[in-house]
Amino acid sequence: MPTKKTLLLGFHACKVWNMDLRHLRYFIAVAEEGSLTVAASRRLHVAQPSLSRQMRDLEIELGCALMTRGVKGIELTAAGRVFLDHARGVLLQVEAAKEATRRAAAPAKASFVIGFLTGYEFEWLPAVMRILRDELPNAEIVILSQSSIELADGLMRSKIDLAFMRRERNARGLVFTRLIDEPLIVLMPAGHRLAALDSIAPNDISGEPLVGVPYDKSPALRAVTDAYAKKIGMDLTPDHLVDNLSMAMSLVASTGGVALMPLYARNLLPPTVISKPLAGAPPMIDLSLAYSEANTSPILKTVASRVGDLKFQGS
Repeated sequence: MPTKKTLLLGFHACKVWNMDLRHLRYFIAVAEEGSLTVAASRRLHVAQPSLSRQMRDLEIELGCALMTRGVKGIELTAAGRVFLDHARGVLLQVEAAKEATRRAAAPAKASFVIGFLTGYEFEWLPAVMRILRDELPNAEIVILSQSSIELADGLMRSKIDLAFMRRERNARGLVFTRLIDEPLIVLMPAGHRLAALDSIAPNDISGEPLVGVPYDKSPALRAVTDAYAKKIGMDLTPDHLVDNLSMAMSLVASTGGVALMPLYARNLLPPTVISKPLAGAPPMIDLSLAYSEANTSPILKTVASRVGDLKFQGS
């Protein structure tokens, strides 16, 4: 790559020039540090007289003053401020060109995208990564943490290869393998009146502010909760709706209410929120492995088979 670059500036008293990129880096360092001495010693590791000479040469070539030197350090002139913006832009373009060139010269690298319903990566990712390293030692592995609905959309759009998620009813073209079923538990503030109990009966939470999920964000969880409410003859309509577990915990802590959430929520609890099991036969919700049937990758089928065979002991 040539070491000289032509840079056109449209401000008065300055002209077109051929310039070493080093001058741009030096000028940016001086402008950002506000001191020739500091820029020379900390950023550029050059002698201060040499840096001063480079800045004078730059101003001579441009035909205008870029900075003023005073007792408080360096201040840019109006022309200097314009030049700084353009100089930064040129260096960014040069770096972008270098990176694009390196990528073009490098051999194509396969990638594998795996998604987790937020929170499950704490329990499943270590074992999954061992499988991926065995099957895809040279591939770029991308890990996503999203809601089940977002994961289903990513699978159907071929943006995700494999996902740990709920068995979504309207996810056309997806293949599901059930991995585990886990109970719903009760989340409550650490200082809640029920915190001393070993387990929580449905009647215990009657009248408590209830934090829950909307149908459009977590249809599987809402369906399980509604079915449980019908079974026990109790109204479990949420008083507060949240999009994710993080928001649920924040509202539980701030409102003093309770929430019915899957067991894996224990992985994300802050100190202000605790969990208790439901007494009796709690409602259960699945975690399934999913991929698109349109994805014909043999590697995908192999990875999916090995992940499906995992003996999960985390619960």
